[in-house]
Amino acid sequence: MQIKISPSLLSADFGRINEEIATVAPYSDLAHIDIMDGHFVPNITFGPPVVAKMKCPIPMDVHLMIEHPEKYLEDFAVAVAFARGIENAGKKGADGKIIIDSESYLTVHAEACVHLHRVIQQIKSLGMKAAVALNPATPLCTVESVLDDVDMVLIMSVNPGFGGQSFIESVIPKIKKLREMRPNLDIQVDGGVTDKTARIVKEAGANVLVAGSYVFGSPNRKDALQSLR
Repeated sequence: MQIKISPSLLSADFGRINEEIATVAPYSDLAHIDIMDGHFVPNITFGPPVVAKMKCPIPMDVHLMIEHPEKYLEDFAVAVAFARGIENAGKKGADGKIIIDSESYLTVHAEACVHLHRVIQQIKSLGMKAAVALNPATPLCTVESVLDDVDMVLIMSVNPGFGGQSFIESVIPKIKKLREMRPNLDIQVDGGVTDKTARIVKEAGANVLVAGSYVFGSPNRKDALQSLR
C-alpha cells in the first residue's frame, strides 16, 4: 500500500504554527493535529478556534484525545474546513449539510466512546473520513465491529499525552494482526516513530506514519520526512 507521512504538530512551535505547517506540508500527505483535554490524557493543547486559524494545504487528521468526543465533532469539522480554505466553510450547502472538508479525518479513541459505532456514524454523516484509535494496551477486538465503517485505524505506539516518547514494540503483533484482518485498510502508527522504527512498523503492515519530534527536531525536515518513506 502507499506509504503516507503525517507530521504531528504537537512537536511544532505553536506560536508560529502556520510557518511550521509550511515547512512540512510540501513533503507530507496529512497533517496530524493532536487535541487533548487534560482528562482523557494528562495534557492540554487547543480547541476548534485555534484549528480554524491554521492554514493547511494538505488534508488534516484531527486526533481527538478527549472525553465525550461526540459533543465536539461538528465544531472540529467546521474548524478543519476553515483551516483548509474550503469555500463557504461552515455554511449549509444546497443539500442542507454543513460544508466541510471531505478529505480530512476525525479520529476518536475507542476508549473514550461508550457508543463507538454511533460516533463513527456521526463523523461520516458530517462528510468527513472516520478513524478510530487504540491505546497500546487496548486489544483489537475492541474495534472489530466497526472495521467495515472506518477509513483508518490508528495504533498508538506510545501512551498518548506527550511527544518525544519511546516506541512500544509490543504493539507490533497488533499491527500485523490488523493487516491480516484488513489487507486494504489504512493503518496508522503514532508514537516514537523515527527512521529506524518506521522500517519496523512498515514491515508489520502500517502504511500511515505519524512523526512529531523526529521531524520538527530535525535540522532538515524535508530529509527527515523522506527518510520515513
